[in-house]
Amino acid sequence: MAEKTTFDNVVATDVTFEDYLAHYAADYYEWSDGMVIKMSPIHDRHDELTRFLAIFFESYFEQKPIGIVRQQPFVMKMPAIRVAREPDLQIILQTNPHPYTPTFMNGPADIVIEVVSPESVERDYEDKLKEYQKGGVPEYWIFDPMQFTSRFYLLVDGKYQLQDVTENYHTPRLPKLVLHIPILWERPLPGPLATALKIQEMLAAE
Repeated sequence: MAEKTTFDNVVATDVTFEDYLAHYAADYYEWSDGMVIKMSPIHDRHDELTRFLAIFFESYFEQKPIGIVRQQPFVMKMPAIRVAREPDLQIILQTNPHPYTPTFMNGPADIVIEVVSPESVERDYEDKLKEYQKGGVPEYWIFDPMQFTSRFYLLVDGKYQLQDVTENYHTPRLPKLVLHIPILWERPLPGPLATALKIQEMLAAE
Protein backbone atom coordinates (compact mmCIF):
# COMPACT_ATOMS: atom_id res chain seq x y z
CA MET A 1 0.00 0.00 0.00
CA ALA A 2 1.30 3.47 -0.89
CA GLU A 3 2.44 5.76 1.88
CA LYS A 4 -0.06 8.47 2.79
CA THR A 5 0.89 12.03 1.92
CA THR A 6 -0.83 15.38 2.41
CA PHE A 7 -1.31 17.68 -0.58
CA ASP A 8 -4.65 19.52 -0.61
CA ASN A 9 -7.17 16.68 -0.56
CA VAL A 10 -4.83 14.09 -2.13
CA VAL A 11 -3.82 11.75 0.67
CA ALA A 12 -1.86 9.12 -1.29
CA THR A 13 -0.32 8.57 -4.70
CA ASP A 14 0.75 5.56 -6.75
CA VAL A 15 -2.08 3.50 -5.27
CA THR A 16 -3.50 0.61 -7.26
CA PHE A 17 -7.26 0.32 -7.59
CA GLU A 18 -7.14 -2.89 -5.56
CA ASP A 19 -5.34 -1.15 -2.67
CA TYR A 20 -7.72 1.79 -2.86
CA LEU A 21 -10.70 -0.55 -2.64
CA ALA A 22 -9.20 -2.46 0.28
CA HIS A 23 -7.91 0.45 2.38
CA TYR A 24 -9.68 3.68 1.42
CA ALA A 25 -13.04 3.27 -0.34
CA ALA A 26 -15.13 2.60 2.78
CA ASP A 27 -13.93 5.87 4.35
CA TYR A 28 -15.23 8.22 1.62
CA TYR A 29 -12.14 8.50 -0.54
CA GLU A 30 -12.11 8.50 -4.34
CA TRP A 31 -9.42 7.32 -6.76
CA SER A 32 -8.05 8.99 -9.89
CA ASP A 33 -5.16 7.50 -11.86
CA GLY A 34 -3.35 6.30 -8.73
CA MET A 35 -4.22 9.25 -6.49
CA VAL A 36 -6.48 8.82 -3.45
CA ILE A 37 -8.66 11.87 -2.85
CA LYS A 38 -10.41 12.65 0.43
CA MET A 39 -14.00 13.86 0.18
CA SER A 40 -15.05 16.73 2.45
CA PRO A 41 -17.87 16.41 5.03
CA ILE A 42 -21.39 16.71 3.62
CA HIS A 43 -23.93 19.50 4.22
CA ASP A 44 -27.16 18.71 6.08
CA ARG A 45 -29.36 19.58 3.09
CA HIS A 46 -27.18 17.33 0.96
CA ASP A 47 -27.75 14.49 3.42
CA GLU A 48 -31.53 15.02 3.58
CA LEU A 49 -31.95 15.15 -0.19
CA THR A 50 -29.70 12.16 -0.81
CA ARG A 51 -31.67 10.06 1.68
CA PHE A 52 -34.97 11.11 0.11
CA LEU A 53 -33.77 10.22 -3.39
CA ALA A 54 -32.49 6.85 -2.18
CA ILE A 55 -35.92 6.08 -0.70
CA PHE A 56 -37.60 7.32 -3.89
CA PHE A 57 -35.64 4.96 -6.13
CA GLU A 58 -35.71 2.06 -3.67
CA SER A 59 -39.51 2.31 -3.59
CA TYR A 60 -39.62 2.34 -7.38
CA PHE A 61 -37.44 -0.75 -7.70
CA GLU A 62 -39.39 -2.57 -4.98
CA GLN A 63 -42.53 -2.12 -7.07
CA LYS A 64 -40.84 -2.46 -10.46
CA PRO A 65 -37.74 -4.67 -10.01
CA ILE A 66 -35.67 -3.68 -13.02
CA GLY A 67 -32.60 -2.43 -11.16
CA ILE A 68 -31.06 -1.20 -7.93
CA VAL A 69 -29.89 2.03 -6.34
CA ARG A 70 -26.56 2.28 -4.54
CA GLN A 71 -25.31 5.09 -2.31
CA GLN A 72 -21.91 6.50 -1.40
CA PRO A 73 -19.47 4.95 -0.46
CA PHE A 74 -20.32 2.31 -3.11
CA VAL A 75 -17.63 2.70 -5.77
CA MET A 76 -18.10 3.16 -9.50
CA LYS A 77 -14.92 2.40 -11.43
CA MET A 78 -14.55 3.82 -14.95
CA PRO A 79 -11.80 1.70 -16.52
CA ALA A 80 -11.62 3.82 -19.68
CA ILE A 81 -10.27 6.82 -17.75
CA ARG A 82 -8.68 5.12 -14.69
CA VAL A 83 -10.99 6.88 -12.25
CA ALA A 84 -13.12 5.49 -9.42
CA ARG A 85 -15.72 7.77 -7.87
CA GLU A 86 -18.25 7.31 -5.09
CA PRO A 87 -21.36 9.02 -6.51
CA ASP A 88 -24.06 10.07 -4.10
CA LEU A 89 -26.38 7.69 -5.95
CA GLN A 90 -25.98 5.15 -8.72
CA ILE A 91 -28.89 3.64 -10.64
CA ILE A 92 -27.82 0.26 -12.00
CA LEU A 93 -30.30 -1.55 -14.24
CA GLN A 94 -30.48 -5.28 -14.85
CA THR A 95 -29.68 -4.57 -18.51
CA ASN A 96 -26.37 -2.86 -17.66
CA PRO A 97 -23.64 -4.79 -19.51
CA HIS A 98 -20.84 -3.99 -17.06
CA PRO A 99 -19.80 -6.25 -14.16
CA TYR A 100 -21.46 -5.56 -10.82
CA THR A 101 -19.64 -6.85 -7.75
CA PRO A 102 -20.51 -6.76 -4.03
CA THR A 103 -17.98 -3.96 -3.48
CA PHE A 104 -17.97 -1.87 -6.67
CA MET A 105 -19.50 -1.25 -10.07
CA ASN A 106 -16.87 -2.11 -12.69
CA GLY A 107 -18.04 0.30 -15.36
CA PRO A 108 -20.49 3.19 -15.67
CA ALA A 109 -23.84 2.99 -13.91
CA ASP A 110 -26.91 3.78 -16.01
CA ILE A 111 -27.65 6.97 -14.09
CA VAL A 112 -25.32 8.82 -11.73
CA ILE A 113 -26.68 11.43 -9.34
CA GLU A 114 -24.68 14.01 -7.41
CA VAL A 115 -26.14 16.34 -4.77
CA VAL A 116 -24.14 19.54 -4.49
CA SER A 117 -22.62 20.69 -1.19
CA PRO A 118 -20.84 24.01 -0.60
CA GLU A 119 -17.43 22.37 -1.04
CA SER A 120 -18.37 20.24 -4.06
CA VAL A 121 -19.63 22.88 -6.51
CA GLU A 122 -16.66 22.82 -8.88
CA ARG A 123 -16.18 19.08 -8.55
CA ASP A 124 -19.82 18.21 -9.33
CA TYR A 125 -20.46 20.79 -12.05
CA GLU A 126 -17.11 20.60 -13.83
CA ASP A 127 -14.75 17.77 -12.85
CA LYS A 128 -17.30 15.00 -12.61
CA LEU A 129 -19.23 16.25 -15.62
CA LYS A 130 -16.11 15.76 -17.74
CA GLU A 131 -15.23 12.43 -16.10
CA TYR A 132 -18.68 10.91 -16.40
CA GLN A 133 -18.87 11.97 -20.04
CA LYS A 134 -15.49 10.41 -20.84
CA GLY A 135 -16.29 7.40 -18.67
CA GLY A 136 -19.48 6.69 -20.61
CA VAL A 137 -22.17 7.35 -17.98
CA PRO A 138 -25.44 7.48 -19.99
CA GLU A 139 -27.18 9.97 -17.69
CA TYR A 140 -25.79 12.40 -15.13
CA TRP A 141 -28.16 14.28 -12.85
CA ILE A 142 -27.08 17.17 -10.60
CA PHE A 143 -29.26 18.51 -7.78
CA ASP A 144 -28.26 21.71 -5.98
CA PRO A 145 -30.31 22.21 -2.79
CA MET A 146 -28.51 25.49 -2.07
CA GLN A 147 -29.55 27.12 -5.37
CA PHE A 148 -32.73 25.04 -5.87
CA THR A 149 -31.60 24.00 -9.31
CA SER A 150 -31.29 20.73 -11.18
CA ARG A 151 -29.50 19.61 -14.33
CA PHE A 152 -30.05 16.48 -16.38
CA TYR A 153 -27.40 15.41 -18.89
CA LEU A 154 -27.97 12.72 -21.51
CA LEU A 155 -25.00 11.11 -23.30
CA VAL A 156 -25.49 11.32 -27.07
CA ASP A 157 -22.71 10.19 -29.41
CA GLY A 158 -20.17 10.50 -26.60
CA LYS A 159 -21.18 14.04 -25.59
CA TYR A 160 -23.50 15.24 -22.86
CA GLN A 161 -26.59 17.16 -23.89
CA LEU A 162 -28.29 19.26 -21.23
CA GLN A 163 -32.00 18.48 -21.18
CA ASP A 164 -34.63 21.20 -21.13
CA VAL A 165 -36.51 20.47 -17.91
CA THR A 166 -38.89 22.69 -15.97
CA GLU A 167 -40.99 20.91 -13.34
CA ASN A 168 -40.97 17.22 -14.27
CA TYR A 169 -38.31 14.88 -15.57
CA HIS A 170 -38.87 11.46 -17.08
CA THR A 171 -36.18 9.14 -18.38
CA PRO A 172 -37.15 6.20 -20.61
CA ARG A 173 -34.69 4.11 -18.60
CA LEU A 174 -37.19 4.14 -15.72
CA PRO A 175 -40.66 3.52 -17.22
CA LYS A 176 -43.53 5.54 -15.76
CA LEU A 177 -41.32 7.23 -13.18
CA VAL A 178 -41.73 11.00 -13.08
CA LEU A 179 -39.53 13.15 -10.85
CA HIS A 180 -41.37 16.31 -9.80
CA ILE A 181 -38.51 18.74 -9.27
CA PRO A 182 -40.19 21.23 -6.86
CA ILE A 183 -40.64 18.43 -4.29
CA LEU A 184 -36.87 18.24 -3.92
CA TRP A 185 -36.70 21.71 -2.38
CA GLU A 186 -39.42 21.12 0.22
CA ARG A 187 -38.58 21.00 3.92
CA PRO A 188 -39.40 18.60 5.32
CA LEU A 189 -39.19 16.26 2.36
CA PRO A 190 -41.93 13.63 1.90
CA GLY A 191 -41.56 10.58 4.13
CA PRO A 192 -41.13 6.96 3.04
CA LEU A 193 -44.86 6.09 3.13
CA ALA A 194 -45.94 9.12 1.10
CA THR A 195 -43.13 8.41 -1.35
CA ALA A 196 -44.12 4.76 -1.76
CA LEU A 197 -47.76 5.70 -2.36
CA LYS A 198 -46.75 8.27 -4.97
CA ILE A 199 -44.63 5.68 -6.79
CA GLN A 200 -47.54 3.23 -6.66
CA GLU A 201 -49.80 5.88 -8.19
CA MET A 202 -47.32 6.53 -11.01
CA LEU A 203 -46.95 2.87 -11.87
CA ALA A 204 -50.71 2.33 -11.87
CA ALA A 205 -51.30 5.17 -14.33
CA GLU A 206 -52.08 4.24 -17.94
